[in-house]
Amino acid sequence: MFAKALALLALTLPLGAQSLDYDIFKSKVEPIFLKKRPGLARCVVCHSAANNAFKLQPLAEGSKTWTEEQSRKNFDSIQDIVVPGKPESSRLLLHPLIHAAGGDEFHSGGQQFTSKSDPDWKTIADWINGKK
Repeated sequence: MFAKALALLALTLPLGAQSLDYDIFKSKVEPIFLKKRPGLARCVVCHSAANNAFKLQPLAEGSKTWTEEQSRKNFDSIQDIVVPGKPESSRLLLHPLIHAAGGDEFHSGGQQFTSKSDPDWKTIADWINGKK
């Protein structure tokens, strides 16, 4: 009886009740923020210096990646702009997506993703959806 009730409760929880996987974030998503795209700045350049909703930790001079502590802070920062289970509602994906593909009209860092078919966009969407 208890198992049935627990299963029913799990079915009624909103998708947003899912949690985001830190290990997948660190291994697959976080490196995207370091990538250089032609004609655009890397995410880390603007988002470690600006005071906006998506705040990345600044890289130490000469470092090519974040420390464990910095990665945890980056992961915490993302919680406010991602809706677990709902990539189409997550500002992390909509803000840098080209407007013609359903993204925001303006992103000061340029349109990082030209479509939802972009491999990096899909990687982030898969992570938001809980795929491993």
